[in-house]
Amino acid sequence: MVYKKVKRIAEEISAIGIGCWNMGGDWDSSEENTSIRMIHAAVDRGINFFDVAPVYGWGVSERILGKALKEDGLRNKVLIASKGGLLWNEKHQTQNNLSRDSLLKEIDDTLARLQTDHVDIYQMHWPDPNVPLEETAEALNIMKKAGKIRYVGLSNFSQADVEQMMEYISVDCQQGLYNMLERNPGSYHGIPLEYRTEKEVFSNVRKYGQAFLPYSPLFQGLLAGRFLDGLTISARDIRNENPKLTGEAFKVYQDGARKLKAYADEIGRPMNEMALNWLRQKEEITSIIGGASSVEQLEKNLRCISWDLTGEELEAIGKILKPFKDME
Repeated sequence: MVYKKVKRIAEEISAIGIGCWNMGGDWDSSEENTSIRMIHAAVDRGINFFDVAPVYGWGVSERILGKALKEDGLRNKVLIASKGGLLWNEKHQTQNNLSRDSLLKEIDDTLARLQTDHVDIYQMHWPDPNVPLEETAEALNIMKKAGKIRYVGLSNFSQADVEQMMEYISVDCQQGLYNMLERNPGSYHGIPLEYRTEKEVFSNVRKYGQAFLPYSPLFQGLLAGRFLDGLTISARDIRNENPKLTGEAFKVYQDGARKLKAYADEIGRPMNEMALNWLRQKEEITSIIGGASSVEQLEKNLRCISWDLTGEELEAIGKILKPFKDME
């Protein structure tokens, strides 16, 4: 395994992490026993970073991750990053809530589902314009003093908010949407984003020594070679809610993915490995949050650490990706 180190986090973090969203039942590939086997296999292969959230599967993903890590006594071998501030009702309608009292309740619910006494990195999932950042930071400071969280992260926050939050508490980690085709995205699943990854976030994570965790590194399967001939998912799959995979924009992204697939074939590498390597070789990126629905898929993703893209290959890829640099 390849590990990376940033100033604000003591531990080295595996360059390939595991994103747990698809374990909760929202994607076609969800199955509990398969997910548990994959988690065990990931730890065996040196992965020490798992990213999860309460809203993934409405609590199910956290429960599965906690169960898998407890079964083999693996908890102390890994770093768990979970999230707070996104609540849901019985109809699975979500609401941002970063208030002090809500977060203090949420962390206890998360710890119970994960069957642990602490979360290593606790990330605020989305901004909440109705709650002052100072109040959110107060809750996080209480959690830190109680030993319930070790590091603080912000996900999908503007850089102005990140810098303001740092006046109240150390922000050790940022998480944002980033992949070959979504370099400075302006939205995610139709939700506006108040940051631009390459243009704004990268310089700040370097400046402050923060970890950066890119989510959707394979564009929900498109950069793994899926959907090049059209969507092949069921009506219940949550990816149907991503307008970039279903709307007019899909044709543009699909065309870019086809060109990348052609280049991957030219250099004799699988498309998913090329996409992950392109991310891994960036100094700003700490751990790639990759979903894996099986041990076999995990193995395919991990092959990207056995080779590097050359300067010539990176230059050729850059030409393909140039139109997407400013695409929002």
